[in-house]
Amino acid sequence: MRRRVAAAGAALLPVAAHVAPGAAWLPAVRRLLPALAGEGRPGHVALTFDDGPDPRSTPLFLDELARLGCRATFFMLGEMLDRHPGLGRSVARAGHEVAVHGWHHVNALVARPGRVAAEMGRAARLVAEVTGARPAWYRPPYGVLSAEALLAAWRHGLRPVLWTAWGEDWTRRATPESVLRTLAPGLRSGATLLLHDCDHTSAPGSWRSALGALPEVVGRCRAASLRIGPLGTHLL
Repeated sequence: MRRRVAAAGAALLPVAAHVAPGAAWLPAVRRLLPALAGEGRPGHVALTFDDGPDPRSTPLFLDELARLGCRATFFMLGEMLDRHPGLGRSVARAGHEVAVHGWHHVNALVARPGRVAAEMGRAARLVAEVTGARPAWYRPPYGVLSAEALLAAWRHGLRPVLWTAWGEDWTRRATPESVLRTLAPGLRSGATLLLHDCDHTSAPGSWRSALGALPEVVGRCRAASLRIGPLGTHLL
């Protein structure tokens, strides 16, 4: 198992070394490792949120998801969960998955050796302590997976998952309409969608674009007879 994980990291690292944002090399990842890219069950779409929890915005996403009757996977930063553990517990109590996004939003390719592994372990332990359940998933910041990150994920029992479509909801120019327009081509069977439930690493207030797009995203999926939910029911 260790050799397979190391080999996967070695295969991805030359590509990532030239292009930092994961989105730029997702097409190659989808061809070679579709499950890593988030390709899941036919007829299902995974809904995921990054960078929280944030008391200004995450509760609004929880309210909207409850209204829509949806569950999702929240990839939390350890530094944010450490500040707001009660909110992390609320996410878990609402039936959503809490997953690991590292401790700080650090690009693995520029981090000093050992930092990514240490922070991933620290974040995973905190998620387990706060929610009472061991996390199952890891999404690297910027979608950049190094060999160190892959090995650390294996050691901590985490499965790395990227995404097949995102809404570009982190920019100052983002609106609910632009998020929906960007996501629309990716609203298909087996997709994993990436949005953000806070603006901790994004333009101030940009989370409103994702929140505003959410009802139409869910509506379009259901109109296409696609079930929408967390990664736990998507990547079996």
